[in-house]
Amino acid sequence: MTERLYYEDAYCREFDAKVADCREGKKGWEIILDKTAFYPEGGGQPADQGTLGDAEVLDVKEGGDEVIHLCDRPLEPGSTVHGKLDWDRRFGFMQQHSGEHIFSGIVHRTFGYDNIGFHMGKDFVTVDFSGMLSEDDIARVERESNEAVFSDRKILAEYPSSEELEKLDYRSKKELEGQVRIVTIPGSDVCACCGTHVKRTGEIGPIKAVASEHYKSGIRINLQIGWKALEDYDRKHKNTREISALLSVPPEETAEAVKKLQEQLQELKAANVALRQKELDRLVDEVEEGTDRVIRFEEDLNPVEVRLLADRLAKKARFAAVFSGNDQDGYKYVLCSSQIDVAALGKKFNEALNGRGGGRNPMVQGSVAADRRKIEKFLSPAGQEEEKRK
Repeated sequence: MTERLYYEDAYCREFDAKVADCREGKKGWEIILDKTAFYPEGGGQPADQGTLGDAEVLDVKEGGDEVIHLCDRPLEPGSTVHGKLDWDRRFGFMQQHSGEHIFSGIVHRTFGYDNIGFHMGKDFVTVDFSGMLSEDDIARVERESNEAVFSDRKILAEYPSSEELEKLDYRSKKELEGQVRIVTIPGSDVCACCGTHVKRTGEIGPIKAVASEHYKSGIRINLQIGWKALEDYDRKHKNTREISALLSVPPEETAEAVKKLQEQLQELKAANVALRQKELDRLVDEVEEGTDRVIRFEEDLNPVEVRLLADRLAKKARFAAVFSGNDQDGYKYVLCSSQIDVAALGKKFNEALNGRGGGRNPMVQGSVAADRRKIEKFLSPAGQEEEKRK
């Protein structure tokens, strides 16, 4: 049985322990100590990392009454080893876990929703609740959560007796057996929890809800807590400063400046569409009614414009082909006709000129990696006669 020092003192960063067992596992060496300050993954909190002597602790997991340390090298059973936690990592998890308790406790107290999911990820803490919250609701909970942080309340972790537990109103994510550890944050939360926590709420730092989305019948909220929240603020502050400089407006006016920029962009897009439509009209007007075939090469038509131009040209010509691109990068194409079998023509065209695509009469489309000269030769009357003779 491993003595769990993290329950006696969550701030224990280094310790000495005896190696009780060492065995080779699938992912490294599994080491069991007589006592440990390394927290195993559980309750939504990731496992600690650090070192045991010269061995790197890669992961920590529960093994019944034992704590199993997954290491990159073996340790001698019976020897004494010095353990050292990656304290910055652990303390960050303590901040995040305590902050999540405050946020979830206030949601439960105010709206009656249960926390049905909790995960400390690389970028943020994810919490799932059993009911919906509006943006104003989330802002209210966030405000009250930070008030609890600023109040610097003491966080308690206790093991009440079974009689005391029956009288206690506390949150729990699952059915519990045996002795129950209750974490209490006065005014915010009372919850059964096996994780590590800071001593006082003031150590948590800022709590910020950065995103939310509908999840099942409730809501999923992403939280930034403690140092993570400050890192997130630094990134966003830097981005805002850069956007401010690019738009030549104060940081607090960037949103309004972007709105105006979007409006101008929409106006330019509309003007551009009108100009391109006039250009398509001009290209169509250049073709006489009853023309046998027309083949157009343009540099920068988008796929919709290629189809539109080919369709309009085919109303004036027996056969129309439109290509957009260049010899170096290849062409997007549309072949269109109501009088000839362009489906069969397109298949032969792709086979002969390294093309891809298809469709049904009266229009086929695709892309082709061939130069303009070869394309024009294939589609010319002489080229078509040659294909018939094959």
